[in-house]
Amino acid sequence: MKIETSVKTADISVYYPLEADTRKLPVYINLHGGAFIMNKKDMDDPYCRHLANIAGCVVVNMEYAKAPEYPFPKPIEQLYEVFRWIKTHAEELNIDAEKIMVGGQSSGANLVAALCLYLEQKGEAQPLLQVLTYPMLDFVTPHADKPEPLKMRARFPQAAHFLNMCYVPEKGQAENPLASPVYAEISDTLAPALILIAEYDAFRPEAERYAEKLKTSGVKVQKKIFADCKHAFTHLGPKEKAEEAWDMIANTLKETAFSHHEKEQTDK
Repeated sequence: MKIETSVKTADISVYYPLEADTRKLPVYINLHGGAFIMNKKDMDDPYCRHLANIAGCVVVNMEYAKAPEYPFPKPIEQLYEVFRWIKTHAEELNIDAEKIMVGGQSSGANLVAALCLYLEQKGEAQPLLQVLTYPMLDFVTPHADKPEPLKMRARFPQAAHFLNMCYVPEKGQAENPLASPVYAEISDTLAPALILIAEYDAFRPEAERYAEKLKTSGVKVQKKIFADCKHAFTHLGPKEKAEEAWDMIANTLKETAFSHHEKEQTDK
C-alpha cells in the first residue's frame, strides 16, 4: 500500500492476524533497522507475521525514507504523517484509532522514540506503547567512545561516523533531541516504553540511560537486557534469545491493548 507524504511516498505492508474477527483491532507500526541508510521492510516479514498472530493485532510494516537522500528530520516527519494517516483511515483498515502502538529496531527505534517526542511537542496524543529494540539514541557521543564489542567496528569507528553523518550532516543536528533522544527533556505524558537491550552492544549505555531518564520522569518503563547477545540479535540470533524477544514484544502488545480496553470499560 502506498501513502503519499510531503517527504516521499511511503510504502507499507499491513498484516492481519489469522484469527481476526470483525471487531476493530489494535495496531502496531513497525520500523526496521539499518543505520538510517539501508535495508528494506521485507526483512521484517516473518517478525511482523509473528507479532500479528501472537498479539492479535494489525501490524503496519513501514518502508521509511533513507539517508543520505532524506536526512534528519525528514524520516521523522514522514513517520508522523503516516501515523496520522493510519489514525484517519482506521475505519477502512479495521483498526481502533485509540489503540496504536509503535516500535522499531536500532535506527527504527530511534525514529520511534523521536516520533513520541515529536507528538509531545505538538501536544498530540501519544501511542499506547513505544517498543525500542537495541535503540541507537545518541549521535553526540563519538562511536569510538562507545563500548563496541565487534573488533572490526571498534577498529574503524570512522565507518560509524560516516553513517551518522549521512543522517545528521549539518552542524547542531546531532544535539537535537529528536535525533538524540537521550538529550530530550522528558515529561510523564510520554508513551510507556518497552526497551530491549543487547548485553554486548555499542548502544547499550544510551539505551540504559534513556530507560532511566524515562523512569525518573514518571514514564512507565519495562527494560530487559538480553545476556550474551549483540546488536541485531532479534534477527541474527542466537535463535532462542530472538524467539524470547519476539514473544516478549508480542505479549506486551497484547497486554497493553487489553489493559486499555479494560480501562475504557471501567471509565464507561
